[in-house]
Amino acid sequence: MSGKGSNSGRLRQYNERFLLQSLRHQREASKSDLARVAHLTPAAVADIVDGLEQAGFVRQVGKRLGKRGSPSVLYAVNPTRLYSIGISIGRRAMEAVMLDFAGEICARMEQEYDFPDPARVRRAGNAAIADFRAQAGRAPGAAVAGLGIAAPYFLGGWSDELGFPKDLGSRWQALDLTSFFDSGEMPVFVENDATAAAHAELVLGSGTRFRDFMHISIDTFIGGGLVLDGKVHTGPNGNSAALGPLPVSPSGLISVTASSARYTSLLHRASICVLMDHLRAQGIQIARVRALEPLPEVARQPVRDWTLDCAGALVEAIIAITSVIDLEAIIIDSILPRNLHLDLLAQVQARFNEAAAIGIIAPELLGGSFGALVSPVGAATLPVSALLAPDSSVLMLGDRSHALAGRLS
Repeated sequence: MSGKGSNSGRLRQYNERFLLQSLRHQREASKSDLARVAHLTPAAVADIVDGLEQAGFVRQVGKRLGKRGSPSVLYAVNPTRLYSIGISIGRRAMEAVMLDFAGEICARMEQEYDFPDPARVRRAGNAAIADFRAQAGRAPGAAVAGLGIAAPYFLGGWSDELGFPKDLGSRWQALDLTSFFDSGEMPVFVENDATAAAHAELVLGSGTRFRDFMHISIDTFIGGGLVLDGKVHTGPNGNSAALGPLPVSPSGLISVTASSARYTSLLHRASICVLMDHLRAQGIQIARVRALEPLPEVARQPVRDWTLDCAGALVEAIIAITSVIDLEAIIIDSILPRNLHLDLLAQVQARFNEAAAIGIIAPELLGGSFGALVSPVGAATLPVSALLAPDSSVLMLGDRSHALAGRLS
């Protein structure tokens, strides 16, 4: 959240959104709690909260007993008042989720494939949308805020590395994702998958504690999202914090062809496709990374080798990033099984400590909150943020107000 509330009557909608966002972050709060956070008068907050309760956006969840005086009534957002749908189109799978207004996943669907054929992705996405909307429709007074779509840039690219059809990239480039799925009257929001992942952490995850951080997503390829001053920064071309092309030292893995080049790109060391290639080079045939849980004994050493090599590359990247941008935190997430991800995170922390880089203030290194679901969750946060975020630089209800079954004010 950025800025503070205002007692000006003209900014009531802004204040409503500010209080709703505060409740989503705090989970539950009294009117006096909200007044302190928003820097509003208790009377102004009481009027707004009463209106939000009447409209079904917040509800009473109990009372807090104090040392003196009457107990404080506690409020929380009504989770069944507003839903949002997120679809992440990945290179190996499509993930769809529906979030309730409290930010909890209440429905999920996954479709795996060898490559993202547009027709197959469209069928699976449309089936998920229809199912999710039917579920939301069973909640009295509920509305669906919209559909968010997350997809990597150059979705059909890297065909040689991934074994994709040669024309896949051009087929995706010819498509408009805003009209790709049967979304009906729902507003549609499209964002890069790594940027959507950073947004998920910013509004619902570990990033709620920070104003300035970098989110690193280790998927088929590595990607990043940059948050500055509490906002996701995408840059003039929407490609900030791409990370993949960032130069690092060459890999030490025996499965990687030796090169005389002084540098390689980060995506050729810190990506899941590198791990899978390394396993195959050791004669270990694993189709999906989730098959590494539980970790087969034969894969233990190859996975360890990749983890150390990946961690070394990530530390080089983190030092480069923080040499340019002063950040509070680096949040690292991946599609790895959680135990393998935590081991990677520990190796990154250990190697970063050993590097003892001079001239930078070390950011906090921590794991992400959503794992393999970070991109679809991030996609699902886009409609609610666009409709209800208090930040004046983001879309307000405006001409999207028809998408909700009842306005806030």
